[in-house]
Amino acid sequence: MKSPNISIIAKTAMADGLVPLIVMDNISLGYNSSAVLTDVNLAIYPGNLVGLAGPNGSGKTTLFRTMLGLLAPLSGTLVRNCPLAKFGYVPQSAALDPQFPLSVLEIVEMGAYGRVKSFQIFPVHETKRALEVLEQVGMAAHANRACGVLAYGDVKRVELAIALANKPKLLLMDEPTAGMAPKERNDLMALTKQLVIDHKLGVLFTEHSMDVVFAYADKLIVLARGKLIGEGDAETVRNDPRVREVYFGTGKSFMPRASLAEDGVA
Repeated sequence: MKSPNISIIAKTAMADGLVPLIVMDNISLGYNSSAVLTDVNLAIYPGNLVGLAGPNGSGKTTLFRTMLGLLAPLSGTLVRNCPLAKFGYVPQSAALDPQFPLSVLEIVEMGAYGRVKSFQIFPVHETKRALEVLEQVGMAAHANRACGVLAYGDVKRVELAIALANKPKLLLMDEPTAGMAPKERNDLMALTKQLVIDHKLGVLFTEHSMDVVFAYADKLIVLARGKLIGEGDAETVRNDPRVREVYFGTGKSFMPRASLAEDGVA
């Protein structure tokens, strides 16, 4: 399913008073002559929680890296209507080192300050911002605890706080609930949904658990072998025959995982 021409998207959005934060128009990218993304079209708007689903090797992480400017498309058009400094990112794996000698508050202050300095005394307004986001994610009571003693679910909340500290307009979350228990997973996504509503964030999150995607996403995008094979609300995607084949069918249209790894597909 192709999106409208990029100029039409922008004109329509501005007429409605809502401009997309990012637009991908026929984006293609590959490694070693193997296609990873092929003619991908999407737009993310303020106040939208968009779920990105797809099997391993479908190109989800590559799409994120392209949005963040870490990879350059081979063709197509990428339009960012907010600066990269206003992109927040929550990594797939918990990135906080258990040996990191900082408190929860200090590491979120670093996110608010925007850069790391040794022995930094943070300005008062950065401390205030850090406390605000810790309150938002339910971690204010843990502000003075060492990062290394936190439970896994709390680490993921702190990483969300770090991503929010610089007041992003677009938040990218790469499998934010991976490794979490069902209750923690639902609590984190419910929190993210509320942040989208309260602060008009645009959020794109990847997730393997389709129940989480169906429960929380305003819109779903499904990739398979780098191609967009389904998009729409939960009901539309759930009943899409191409999506059903990918998740429940023969799988004959997909390369073996070993081949995907050799080709560098993310």
